Parts: sequence; structure tokens; C-alpha cells
Amino acid sequence: TMTSIPLNAALAAETKANPPKSVEVIRLQYAPLNYVVSKVSLDFKLYTGRTIVESVLTVTANNDLQNGESDGGEDGLVLDGEEATVKLLELSVDGCEEALVADVDYVLKPGKLIIKGDTLRRSKMIVRTTVEIVPEDNTQLSGLYKSGDMYCTQCEAEGFRRITYYPDRPDVMATFEQVRVEANAKDFPVLLSNGNLVKEGMCDGGTNGDKRKFAVWSDPFPKPSYLFALVAGDLGCLEDSFTTMSGRNVALRFYSEHKNVSKLSYAVESLKRAMKWDEVTFGLEYDLDLFNVVAVESFNMGAMENKSLNVFNTSCVLADPKTSSDENYFRVEGIIGHEYFHNWTGNRVTCRDWFQLTLKEGLTVFRDQQFSGQINNCAAVKRISDVLTVRGMQFKEDAGPMSHPIRPDSYVAMDNFYTATVYRKGAEVIRMYDTILGRDGFRKGMDLYFKRHDGSAVTCDDFLAAMADANETDLSQFARWYSTSGTPTVTYVTSFDKEKGLFVIGLSQCSRSDEPLFIPVALGLLDKETGEEVLSTTVLELKETNQTFTFPVKGDVVPSILRNFSAPVKMVPASGVVNESDMAFLASHDTDGFNRWDSAQQLYAAAILKVMDGKEYDETLDLVLSTFGATLNDASISDDAIRAYALILPGESTLAEAVNIVDPPAIRNARKFVKKAIAKKFKSELSDAYEKLTACVEADTVFKVDGESTGRRRLRNVYLGYLCALNETKEEQIEAAKIATAQFESATGMTDKLAAFNCLVSMSGEGESAREAAIQKFYDDANGDPLVIDKWFACLASADLPDLLDRVVKLTAHPDFTLKVPNRCRAVTLSFAASAAFHDDNGKGYEFLGDMLEKIDKVNSRVSARTTASSFLSWKRYNEKRASMMKAQLERLKAMNGISKDLEEIVVKG
Repeated sequence: TMTSIPLNAALAAETKANPPKSVEVIRLQYAPLNYVVSKVSLDFKLYTGRTIVESVLTVTANNDLQNGESDGGEDGLVLDGEEATVKLLELSVDGCEEALVADVDYVLKPGKLIIKGDTLRRSKMIVRTTVEIVPEDNTQLSGLYKSGDMYCTQCEAEGFRRITYYPDRPDVMATFEQVRVEANAKDFPVLLSNGNLVKEGMCDGGTNGDKRKFAVWSDPFPKPSYLFALVAGDLGCLEDSFTTMSGRNVALRFYSEHKNVSKLSYAVESLKRAMKWDEVTFGLEYDLDLFNVVAVESFNMGAMENKSLNVFNTSCVLADPKTSSDENYFRVEGIIGHEYFHNWTGNRVTCRDWFQLTLKEGLTVFRDQQFSGQINNCAAVKRISDVLTVRGMQFKEDAGPMSHPIRPDSYVAMDNFYTATVYRKGAEVIRMYDTILGRDGFRKGMDLYFKRHDGSAVTCDDFLAAMADANETDLSQFARWYSTSGTPTVTYVTSFDKEKGLFVIGLSQCSRSDEPLFIPVALGLLDKETGEEVLSTTVLELKETNQTFTFPVKGDVVPSILRNFSAPVKMVPASGVVNESDMAFLASHDTDGFNRWDSAQQLYAAAILKVMDGKEYDETLDLVLSTFGATLNDASISDDAIRAYALILPGESTLAEAVNIVDPPAIRNARKFVKKAIAKKFKSELSDAYEKLTACVEADTVFKVDGESTGRRRLRNVYLGYLCALNETKEEQIEAAKIATAQFESATGMTDKLAAFNCLVSMSGEGESAREAAIQKFYDDANGDPLVIDKWFACLASADLPDLLDRVVKLTAHPDFTLKVPNRCRAVTLSFAASAAFHDDNGKGYEFLGDMLEKIDKVNSRVSARTTASSFLSWKRYNEKRASMMKAQLERLKAMNGISKDLEEIVVKG
């Protein structure tokens, strides 16, 4: 069927005039397709303002279809396609001599093209389409789009339907036998897709004498459409190689804009470390001869694991000392590892449907966490960092209207479920397998999982079965974690029977599960007199609502409970009040690095919350000061990063999870009060320690990202933060500005410069001139580097200043601000929404963000939806005045004309 008017033009006009209602997809209603695609050939012709995509689909009856299963009654091949962005120019089926007739041979519905079963059965089962798309207009950054001067794709979760008509679901795994890409040779000399390069050369088809270039790629491994990738641009390349454990030589090619090639070295080294680690730890080897990575500035996610062609947000792959902080380096290494590890846990074995997303993401997050902790010999520091994210982000999500199990039961827009729950809590569930089964048992389960399911699209139940069968154990109770939303609470009560020499601990669990969960609780015991460990870490299996565990001991002990955060739960004493003296004891003596830190955090939090609530806090503050001083001066702590974390007060988001009614300004003020009290008490010691570390930093002329160097920088910047907290008098303001400015101007790397800048941007009074000078210098020094400018915007949008909203409004009018680049947009909106000023009780912060979200939704609905989810959805946790104003913004967004499906789902649930 050929026509000058797109075959789906009438449908596109109808759906634009009368947008179809959003449809909720239900997990239990999953059914496989009657017909699937087994082979694909694609041909892309890229022109300015117009791209032509030709596809050839080899269709087969679904051999995996079980009796009684169907796709909902459609007898035919069901193809997904967004008629608003995909113009269907040609449609034919090999073997059908007559032109196809609409509603007889095929049917067009909103978002669907169905080739009828009768048509297929009288054909050769090969479907051909030609479509036209406009990547330059694709601000959603889903499908094929233009980022700067480069064409690139993002197809997860449902972006491929914005490229062409195809069964765009993860259980359709086809071999992309040939992908041909053609473009202007001068502007797009680099043409990439999945798999191996078959051939490339010059071709006809240019206008005004322009030369055209083509490249043909072939991927031998079957994959779902969400793993398809294409990149075209004028790119520089850093090339390296890796030899696998079987002797295969793999070419590693990292692409970016030419000016950024020098910032790719750390990512390349990180990839080689990840490849080696996966071979040693899980016996998993890379399976192709080529691995490509491309850095893209405009990208909705952190990165994407497309088979052999990973696409990365520039913030997650570019790194050098002058533009990247240590946290940036850690992020690059972790995400490089994460996307590489997906080659097996996500690509070779993928998800049957999107409800199983945690199957690949939770598992791969756990793998990248283990990699980062082990490769840098900093397991305790990495664990602390990861748990801070779980408690600060995921627990908040659990308590809000978007709360969902790690395997959701339904969705309207799948993009809304790339959440902290699916990723972070999902990783904690995988970690519990490792805790319960042990490292060797977990490896046995992984081996069986790959043996059974390599090349398949499977479910969370399949993973659990592999773990259970490999270890000959019953994990049916553990399966409840996949269907239980919310954060479980475990309460504990302890007693010591001196006469019998017995320590008894009672545990009780409460969750949204109708039946008890299987919760591993890691426990250690320390002698109350000597501080020596009398019971090394032992995993208690809490499987009932209430259980009691008894241990013989020689004397009274202090329990160290939930060591290494062995389960994603809230652990609280039955009395409701933590034993502060026990927390102080554990903060000084616990042999478990995580719990030693966590005990101090609980003690610090107790003091801050007492100050906030106007309760008597003197005794608690004395314990805080004593614990802080002991940690500051403890010569046995050899790891500067551990000491740094142990001295940092709990963050405002963590503190918010500890109260029933959240009052952000009150939390910030109480935290500042305790921080100043510590700084005053230990000013001399902090100054001396800061100067010693400053001398070490200045003497170390070679930049390193090893544990010792990054730990030293982290600790020095913690000291700087305390010293700059003393800012009440003019003299203190002058002194704080002086020390921060000195570090800012002498810093040779971004870590120290950014830490000083963060202090300076919040200074006022006598520090105002230093603040303004630093703001201008940081911007000038950035010299237009997008990632550094992002940092500049983020710091300014989160400054602790009384007129912050006015300053943020001005930032949105800055020439460098844009809604079209997610990194830049989030740098301002999310940073401001995380500040206490956002919650000023005049409601103007809420109104500002509501105004911004209306604009963002028209440009990129994924960014608008995620910003709304992180800022307004927890309105019920605030006082009545704030809650009503936040809810009003949700109602305003819900009533907005043309609201996106992504944002609508969020605001309706909110």
C-alpha cells in the first residue's frame, strides 16, 4: 500500500483532536502475542528535518504460546506505533499481490497497527513498512532524537514505537540482522548501531552535491526493541582493548564530542575493571568483539545498556580533575559497571514484561554496588552511601501515594516506574538473597539462572526459583517481598538474665503484607564493660510476626542490630525511644563499620529532633559532643572516609523520615543549631585537623581517585563545613569567608573547589562580597563546560539564603538555562525543591515550581513527571497549610490542557 498521504494521517488527526484516555496496564493480565517478529532489517536515511525508516519484519507464529493464552483476542500481528510522531508512508506484506485494504487486511487504532491473521496466513510472513519521523522535533528524548549536532536513540521503555511500527515489548526478542544507517558524510562521519560493523562506504542520495555515507551493522544476539540503538555524529574516539578470560580480544571504543575525548580515560579504565570483575566474581564473559560507548548531553536517564552500544549521559561518563568531583568519578565508575553488567543481567536474560523491571535493575544495581565496594576496597563506605539513598529517597517513596512493590501491579506510563523502589529497594532484596544463602549459595543460584534462561525473557519468579533450586531451599515466604509495598518496621526488645547468663532479644515485624515476611536480621553482641565482640555477626531469620532469640553470654552486652543494613526495614525499639548511651557506646566500639556509623547517626538525630521539638536536649547533646570528639581524635580509625562519614550529621531528607509532620525550615534550623554547637566546642581541633589535611593535599601534586586520596579530600571538606558553620558574629563571618575563599582559589581539583563554593554561596553579612566573587569566578572558570555550569546552577539553586526564590527565578532567565536539556533543567528545579526555602509558608515556592512544571511538561513529560513525584507527592506529611498549598498545585496540573500521560498518572495518584 503506497500513498502520498500517510496511511495513519486520519488517525493522527483524530487522536490529536480527541486524545484517547490513558489506559491502566495490569500485571496479572499479561498474555503473550499470537504472532511475533523473529528477524528484523532496518534502513535509516537521515536528512535535516526528515528521517525515513524502512523496516522488514520476519513474522512467525508464537511457538511459546501456551494453551489458553492469548494477547486479548487479536488474531494477527500487533505492532505498536505513535501516530503523532510516526507517519506511515508504505505498508506491504510479501506474497499479498493486491494492495492491502484498510480494515480488511490491516487495522489502525490509536497506538497500534494490526496486520490481520488472515492476511498473514496467505502471505510469506514478511511485513514491510516505510515511515517518516522528525528527530529534530523530538524534545521528549524518547525514540530517535537530536542532541546538539548528534542523532541518538533512547528506546527503553517504549521509545521504539516512536521510530517505527513494531511489537514494542520486551518479550519479543528478534535478531536485528541488518541495520543500515545513511547520513551526510561531512556532518555525520560516525554511524553506529548494535552488534558488529558489516560494511561502510559512500552512497548516492545527497542534495546540492552533498556526499552521503552509510554503515551496515548486524547483531547476532536476539534482543527486544528497547535495546536497539543508533548514533550518528561527528565524534572523537578513544580506543582501547580488553582480552577476555577465553582469550577474545574486544575493541573498546568511547565516543564523544571531539573537545571531550580527553575526559573519557577514567570511563575506559572503569569498563576494563568491570569486565575483569564480572569474570572473576560470576564467571561472565563479554560475548562480542566490539563494545561501543557514546556520551550524549541531552539524555533523560543516566545511561542505557543497549547491546554493544551503550549510550551515556555525559555526566556519567566524562571525568577529569578540573571539572569532576570525586562523587562524579564514583558515579562514572558505578554506572559504567552497571551498564556493562546488564549485558548478562538484562540483555542476555531480559524481562518478560515491564512489571519485572526490578529483575534486571535491582539485580544489576546490587552487582554494581558490590563491584564499586570491592574494587576500591571500601565496602563499608559504599554501604553507607547506598543506605543513605535508600533511607532518604526510597523510604520517602514508600510513604507516599506512589508507593508500590518492587514488582508493581499496574501502571499507566511505564516511565514513571523507573523508581528508587524498583532500583534501590530491588537491590536490597537481591542483597537479602546473598545474606540468606551466603556468597557461594548466591553464586550457585546465579549460575543456574543463566543456565536455564540465557536468551530468554523471564520473570522475578524465575529468578527466585533458580536461587531456591540451586540451594535446595524453600524461598516461597521470601517471595512476599516482590508483592509488598511500603517500608516494614521491626521492633526489638532486649533483656539480660545475669543469673542464667542469657541475653534475650525479641523481634516483631509489621508490614503491608497479609502474612509475615522473611527478614534477615544481622546481629552482633559487644561486652558492655570491655567493648569486645562476644558474638560475631549472626543472621537471625525473622519469619514470624513475633520471635525470640536467646544467646548465652558471660556478662551484660550491647546488641548491634541490623548490621550492614541486612534488610530494608526501619528498626525501632519497642519503647519508641533509642537507648542513647548504647548508641554512643556502639559509635565508639562496634566492629561493624556500617553500624558504628549508624549508631552515631541515631544519636545525632535524637539531639536534632529534641532541639526542633523544644524538648530538653542537654544530656543528648553532651553525648553527641562526646561521641563526636572521640571520633575526631580516635587514632585507631585509619580510613579518612570512614571518619568523615562518622562526623557528618544526618541529612535533612533522612531527618524528615524520622518525624510524623515534616517542617523543613524547622529541621534545617535545628540541624544548624547542633552543627554550630559541635563547631564551637571543637573549633581548635577542627582547625588544626583542617590545616594538617590541607598541607597533605597541597603536597600531593599527582591527582588520584584512590581510597586514600578521596577519603582525605572528603574529611578535609567535612572539617571545612563545620568551620564555616560558625557565622553569627561579624568576626566569624569574616573568618569563614576567608578560609572558604582560600580553599576555593587554591583548589586544583573540582572536589575541593565545589566544597568551598557550596559554603560560599550561602554566606551573607560580611561574607557577601566573597560569595558574589566566588559565584562569578566559578562561572567564568567553567568556560562554558556544560557539566560545570550544571554544578553552578545546582549550587545556586540550593543556597541557604533568605531570598533564594528570587534568585532561582533569575536563574531561570539566565542565557545558559534551558528546559530542553534534562541535566540543566534538573539542576535548578530539583535542587530548589530539595531546599527548605521551597517550603516557605507563603507558598510562593510551590507556585514557582507549578509554573515551571507546566512549561516542562510541554517539552519533556518524563522530566515533569519525575520532578512532580519528588516534590509534591508527599504533601500529606506536612502541616495543614503547606499540605493544602502543595495539593493545590497538583490539582492545577491535573486540570492543565494537554497534560502528558506521564504527568497525569503522577498527579492523579498524588
